[in-house]
Amino acid sequence: MKKTIFVILLIFLAILICIYMNYKQMAMAHAEAQKFNKQYEFYNKETILGTDITTIINKAMDNNETYSVSKDEKNQYIPNETDSIKIYLCLKAEDKPSPMEEIVEIGLTDFTSLFGEVTFQCADIKYHEKTGKIAEMTFVLSKY
Repeated sequence: MKKTIFVILLIFLAILICIYMNYKQMAMAHAEAQKFNKQYEFYNKETILGTDITTIINKAMDNNETYSVSKDEKNQYIPNETDSIKIYLCLKAEDKPSPMEEIVEIGLTDFTSLFGEVTFQCADIKYHEKTGKIAEMTFVLSKY
């Protein structure tokens, strides 16, 4: 009788430990996602300058390189389900958003000299479903 109760308590304790560890891991992942998102959501303001866009693109490129995000044949990052981030720019209201890789290909220095003092607005933010981290941000030219 005592052995049976002891085994049941042991199983119950093991289940509780597993639940606690799973909860702890989820809480840490959520905190990591919030910390990651904070550095990008900082730019989700009324208006930001083109120089800030350059900073965001550099951060996104560094992030994608850190997490070894794959590239396609056009040398553009292929979004994954966890860590990739894409930045898109619309320079005209009717334009299709341009991915950050096209801006980098043209040259960030040239972009900054042309659009450094121009204001942009964050039009859209999308998040990864698995991790809750930012997956995409779209910025639209607001005015010259």
